[in-house]
Amino acid sequence: MKANEPLRTIGDRRWVDHSRMSDPGSHAARIAELPADVGVLNRIVQGLLIHSDWLDAYGVDAHELRANSRTTLPVADRLADVLEADARTLHAPRLPRQRSAGTCRDFALMVTSFLRCKGVPARLRCGFASYLGEGWEDHWVCEFWHEPAQAWRLSDAQIDETMGAKLGIGFDPANVPRTSFLTAGEAWLEWRAGRADPRRFGHGEATGAWFLRLNVLRDHFALNGAETSAWDDWRTAPEAKRLVSNDQLDFLDRLAAKPEVERTEVRPDWLD
Repeated sequence: MKANEPLRTIGDRRWVDHSRMSDPGSHAARIAELPADVGVLNRIVQGLLIHSDWLDAYGVDAHELRANSRTTLPVADRLADVLEADARTLHAPRLPRQRSAGTCRDFALMVTSFLRCKGVPARLRCGFASYLGEGWEDHWVCEFWHEPAQAWRLSDAQIDETMGAKLGIGFDPANVPRTSFLTAGEAWLEWRAGRADPRRFGHGEATGAWFLRLNVLRDHFALNGAETSAWDDWRTAPEAKRLVSNDQLDFLDRLAAKPEVERTEVRPDWLD
């Protein structure tokens, strides 16, 4: 999908209506009080969440937190966790140790939810970021429709002042350059065209074509309102199953080029 593809060509309501994961439930009234500016919403989310892998950067010990989980929660449940500890308005930033611990997908999901509540088309994108360390790291961001520019833009709510300073990030997290974040399909097609080394894409020691395939599938599911899936725990996949067979390549090429097509159920063979 092109960054400047007009919204009218892909369905005016598809990414405005909530999915099960983005639906804020009873917290919608609180979100209605918030502004619609993406940069401001990023900062609000940063005052509610903390990334479980970045606790040291904020001087937080895991034992100080209510929970330290890698499980992506529905926004309604995540906000309930935040508000149970501190019932103030969502505008009020919590101290780092008082925030709800999650991962990049929780940051992206919450911004997506807030934007949808404002009538702004938004969706999660699964892919790879070049600004989190060496190579291209597995990452999730929010992609939203920027009406003035008539284009899709990327927003990374996880990048606050603390992370921005530590990582030396010079761009606006509310408008992440397309050269700094590749959607999974873009990364896959770069590899297939011989322009990228698949070993540069992944998470920690889990890299390569298999991980590219994993994220192509996750991005496809996210664009179809399934921001998480029953087979999403890739860490349980044995090394012997971390492969891409030749008979999968044509299908994955098509899915990488058009990840927004109607959801295709994919058998998670690496977990068999």
